[in-house]
Amino acid sequence: MPASVQHAAKPALHPVHSCAVAGERVKLMVQNRAILGSAEARRLRHQGIIPGVLYGREEPVAISIPERDLRTALTSRGGLNAVLDVVVEGGKTHSSVLKEYQQDPVRGLITHVDLQEVRLDQPIHATVPLTLHGEPVGVKEGGILSQVTNELNVEALPMEVPEHLEIDVSELRIGDTLRLSSMPATPGVTLLDDPEQTVLATVTQPRTEEEPETVEAGAEGEEAAGEDEGEAAESQGEPEAAADGDAE
Repeated sequence: MPASVQHAAKPALHPVHSCAVAGERVKLMVQNRAILGSAEARRLRHQGIIPGVLYGREEPVAISIPERDLRTALTSRGGLNAVLDVVVEGGKTHSSVLKEYQQDPVRGLITHVDLQEVRLDQPIHATVPLTLHGEPVGVKEGGILSQVTNELNVEALPMEVPEHLEIDVSELRIGDTLRLSSMPATPGVTLLDDPEQTVLATVTQPRTEEEPETVEAGAEGEEAAGEDEGEAAESQGEPEAAADGDAE
């Protein structure tokens, strides 16, 4: 998910480790969007232009962005957390981040964006990917590694938002659980998730092969029992048929 630009009112909770920061600034030329409405938005999309809104320090501004330029900006090293130097029709530059975006459910293309102007000297909240590094000891012993958390919420200055977070799992053994509290500290970046309640990864014992056989055996027993009940019902029904014939 992209950055949430609510300025933090409280100090950081828990520092985290990151191998790199996004630290990317991309210039983005946009146009004012004078005509609003869904029909106009569809027309723009057919022309390869994405409608959006720039939420500034004053009034929001309806904008339109060439799809190719937007895609280039959001696939830079900073990704969805890149700082966008938004220039509206040759005017002044607005340092902004991606606030929200909408995608086509079928094709996956971005259909609308909300940009938020930020101050580079004030921290913001952002969501960054989590990467597991190394092969756990437990996996070498036959265990199964499961990544429970794929993204983490952080707080940092816009230019110091991590490109991704990384943690070493090579020491995990079968039965071990890795929590957020195990993350090393990195100055300037803080984690907003609960360090004790947030599970990052686990290594578990693989399931045995006997369980499906037990289920199948139980199913066969139920099937046999059903057949016995059916036969009993049929045998009980025969005298009744005979009795009906006698009555006629």
